[in-house]
Amino acid sequence: MKGVSSAPGDYVYFKSQVPLHKIPIGTKQWRYYDFGPKVVPPLICLPGIAGTADVYYKQIMSLSMKGYRVISIDIPRVWNHHEWIQAFEKFLDVIDVHHVHLYGSSLGGFLAQLFAQHRPRRVRSLILSNTFLDTRDFAAAMPWAPVVSWTPSFLLKRYVLTGIRDGPHEPFIADSVDFVVSQVETLSREDLASRLTLNVDAASVGSLLLSDSCITIMDTNDYCAIPQQLKDQLGERYPEARRAYLKTGGDFPFLSRPDEVNLHLQLHLRRVGVEARPDLVRGIPKDGTGGSHSEKENEKEDPDDQPKHRENSESPSGKNQLPPASESSESHTVDEQLLSNAEVFLIDQKDISNLCELLKKEQIIDTESILQSTWASFLPFLLSSYMQSLYTTTKLLSEPKATG
Repeated sequence: MKGVSSAPGDYVYFKSQVPLHKIPIGTKQWRYYDFGPKVVPPLICLPGIAGTADVYYKQIMSLSMKGYRVISIDIPRVWNHHEWIQAFEKFLDVIDVHHVHLYGSSLGGFLAQLFAQHRPRRVRSLILSNTFLDTRDFAAAMPWAPVVSWTPSFLLKRYVLTGIRDGPHEPFIADSVDFVVSQVETLSREDLASRLTLNVDAASVGSLLLSDSCITIMDTNDYCAIPQQLKDQLGERYPEARRAYLKTGGDFPFLSRPDEVNLHLQLHLRRVGVEARPDLVRGIPKDGTGGSHSEKENEKEDPDDQPKHRENSESPSGKNQLPPASESSESHTVDEQLLSNAEVFLIDQKDISNLCELLKKEQIIDTESILQSTWASFLPFLLSSYMQSLYTTTKLLSEPKATG
């Protein structure tokens, strides 16, 4: 793994625009991002052991600008699955969210299934990525689990990082690994210990009241930390679920293959009836709440609707805002056509790749490309002029001076 000191440019931009919320609920501290029109039922993203709320920043940026509400959370410091279910339900109550769509990867996918099993009325759909149904295999592979809460932080981090495949990667996958490693470094000993405990605590997912038609399984076909046998068991449990296969992407496709992942998420949300509201996307107001202008006016008119909990937000400057949603009818037409085509060929990887290429072709060539092209055109001329000047100078210097 290469150095992780420098953050990606789009992540730096994301941090400057989207506020990070931190709220205490009981004895739990919740850290999360919440961006997009508040009238839209949210997609809540749950990370794995090595992840934080930040690892889904590409989904927040992309989907929120299309009119979806995205909430990405850190898994709080809980030590068993019953405590997780209660804590997550209290969190939803505090932020005034009643019905959710859950997107979970690895441990996050397992926790999403448990919550859907025990609180079926609150979960409308699931997107499960590289996840599992049972913790027995992980418990067997970690015999020192009883002492995990006393293990030093550097050993816990080393253990977590050994689960991430190292070695030669293609650039986008290598970048995703480096980003996640940088996030692991921000986690405390207690955070890592609680997540590892959740990963080995004896539990399994029972039958869900949720229909298979409301579940999408999105897996990578190259490699990931979850054994293929466990991924196969998940597929057998939900035989009628939609399948979204990614040819490559590694452990963190939401970072390494964001265009494909975002497209599958958008298709899933449309299929389960979530209506996007791009008309409410107006960038980030100075108070960092991420709501639309009309929502702010409603809040001013009805003070009784103000949140009753105290919340700390790391609000970025209001000077820079995410660009508003494009009002060009041509842009929306292209988006709608792409989604319609993708719905017909949901599990065809070739068609998904073609859609991504089409999206890229719609973008305007950036300034850097123009400069590179201009430089490539003038470089031969400059070299030729330089060589001619050098030849002339050398010839003059070599001629003997005339004597009077």
